[in-house]
Amino acid sequence: MLSTKIIRIMAAAALTATAFFSQASHAQGTPAYVSINPPLPSDTPGKVEVLEFFAYTCPHCAAMEPMVEDWVKTAPSDVVLKQVPIAFNAGMKPLQQVYYTFLALDRQDLHAKFFTAIHGEHKRLFDKKSMGEWAASQGVDRAKFDSVFDSFTVQTQVQRATQLAEAYRIDGTPSFAVGGKFMTSPVMAGNSYEGALKEVNQLIPMARSK
Repeated sequence: MLSTKIIRIMAAAALTATAFFSQASHAQGTPAYVSINPPLPSDTPGKVEVLEFFAYTCPHCAAMEPMVEDWVKTAPSDVVLKQVPIAFNAGMKPLQQVYYTFLALDRQDLHAKFFTAIHGEHKRLFDKKSMGEWAASQGVDRAKFDSVFDSFTVQTQVQRATQLAEAYRIDGTPSFAVGGKFMTSPVMAGNSYEGALKEVNQLIPMARSK
C-alpha cells in the first residue's frame, strides 16, 4: 500500500506532467521566451548563468537530461549551468537534498543515474532511507551519505533552491532561466525539448547585451 507521502510526491509529478501538456496545447503562436522584469541577480558574477529548474519525479526532466549533458559540453566559456531541484510540496524536499548530496560527495555522475533509477528502473527513491540504500549500491559510503544529506551545507543549498524557484515563479519543470533576464521551457518552445535548448542558445547573447 502506498504511503501518504509517496502519493503526494507522485501526485506532484503527475501535476507537473499535466501542466506541461495542457500549456503546450496553447503554445502555438506564443513567444518562445518571457523577459524577467526587473532582472534577477546572478549567483555567478561575470558569467551568463543558465538555471535549469528540474524535479527528479518529472519525466520530461529525465528525458531532457542527456540533452542537457550534451548541451553544456558545447556551451560558451562564459556560460555556467546550474541545475536547481524543485520541491512542489514538502514531501519532495528529500529529492532536493539528494541532488546536493551527490554534488557534495563529488558524485555528479549519480545525477543522471538517479533519473534512470526512478524512470527507467521504476525504483521508489522518495525518502532518505531508500536513497541511501541506492547510493550505497553505487559505491557511496552509507554513513557519509547520511551525514552529508542532513548537513547544514545541503540544507542551505536546498533553501537557496527554494528561494530561486519562488523568485522565478516556477510552476512547471523543466524550465530554464538565462542570465536572470529571460525564461524559456519546452512548453514555450513549441512543446520541444530540442527547441528549448535552441532558445537558450539564442537568449545567451541577448542576456550579455542587455
